[in-house]
Amino acid sequence: MNAVVLGVTLFVIAQLMVGLWASRKPKSETDFLLAGRQLKPSLAVFTIFATWFGAETCIGAASSIYDNGLSGGTADPFGFALCLFVMGFVFAMPLWKRKFVTFADLFRQRYSPSIEKLVVLILVPASMLWAAAQIRAFGQVLSSLTGLQVEMTITIAAAVVIIYTMLGGLLAVAVTDVIQASFLILGLVLLGIFVFTSGDPNASLSSVDAARFSFVSEDSTLLQKFEAWAIPIFGSVLTQELITRVLACRSAEEARRSTLRGASLYLVIGLIPVYLGLVGLNLMPNLADSEQLLPQLAKEYLPTFLYILFAGALVSAILSTVDSVLLAASSLISHNIVVPFRKKQQTVSERQKVLFARVGIVVLGSIAYYLALHAKGVYDLVVTASAFGSAGVFVVGTFGLFTRFGGQYTAAITLITAATIWLLGEFVFAWSTPFFISLITALGVYLVVGWIEGRFTGPLTAEKPL
Repeated sequence: MNAVVLGVTLFVIAQLMVGLWASRKPKSETDFLLAGRQLKPSLAVFTIFATWFGAETCIGAASSIYDNGLSGGTADPFGFALCLFVMGFVFAMPLWKRKFVTFADLFRQRYSPSIEKLVVLILVPASMLWAAAQIRAFGQVLSSLTGLQVEMTITIAAAVVIIYTMLGGLLAVAVTDVIQASFLILGLVLLGIFVFTSGDPNASLSSVDAARFSFVSEDSTLLQKFEAWAIPIFGSVLTQELITRVLACRSAEEARRSTLRGASLYLVIGLIPVYLGLVGLNLMPNLADSEQLLPQLAKEYLPTFLYILFAGALVSAILSTVDSVLLAASSLISHNIVVPFRKKQQTVSERQKVLFARVGIVVLGSIAYYLALHAKGVYDLVVTASAFGSAGVFVVGTFGLFTRFGGQYTAAITLITAATIWLLGEFVFAWSTPFFISLITALGVYLVVGWIEGRFTGPLTAEKPL
């Protein structure tokens, strides 16, 4: 185990060194947040793949499938892979052509600065939940490897990712994503091969209870089935983490192609944790904590050297997602709230903009760390993050990007109503399909209020603020 701990430690140090190297590159806000819009396709594909391929796939989805079969793992890899395909086919080129710095810029240009800030207030809490999920998963892995308490390893995880993301911005994130994704793919492939070829009859898919192959539980309704697929697709496609990668590409066509290639890679590699989750119940039937499934399988089936490699792969998956989330959330706060506020008082230099973004990473990373310490589990955090307020953002963002229907009042009422409906349904009334209800409500509210606004007040634009 000492060799394993040493290997993971060296891997983490390498990530920090990349952050230190990249810290000298950013000269402007665009350099720091979007890598100067110069991401090559090779970098873009891996960083798009790595954006979603994190704890929820390697730890959370395998755990959920272990507990419930495929009905517990709909979101990953299938739902989130579809999310990436939707981005590539529908949104990537239109978003890139608008030359935004952040997704919230769309709402300022299309609706008003007030709507821009409202969207930031909705998106950032969801990002914090997502980041907390990754940090908690990192802590779970380190705890399994070192025997240390989870609370201590979560603290180490948060410190590492905050430091290197704060130093280098998107360039550091993209470069480390290539390293991380390479380790991740190799580690998962090796683990899958060793388990599959172990000779243990329980490692065969034919040994799995047929009921575990069903994507839905027998007692789920049609609406619950839709809910399970809608959250990862509609709830995640228009998020700052993913859109940042699209905007950082060198052209609209490269943005589209890179996203589709990243989606294909995501789906193929994501099938390995699905397989391990399915056979894991037969191989290790008495796990006290199903989130420990992958680390325990690696301990059992891999030789020491390859186990070190796999440990690095798990760390890679988690780091590649949490750094993206922290950078995305910080960009929304700094670019869409702090910088405009400071501009009202004085001129803001590019150096100051970069500083604001870096401070935001530290502050938001600390919040995610607190949430990670108090969370019940990785998968629950991910689902909550994907659903929180995202129905309204999806509806308003889609209408805003592709149409001129609806103005700022329509956007405001839709965003507030959708978020309120989801919060009530999730935490007060315990509806079985709160996201579906909030999504349908958002669409209905936007159409009705948009018609009223257009008929009685005329089209409202950003030049007519609330």
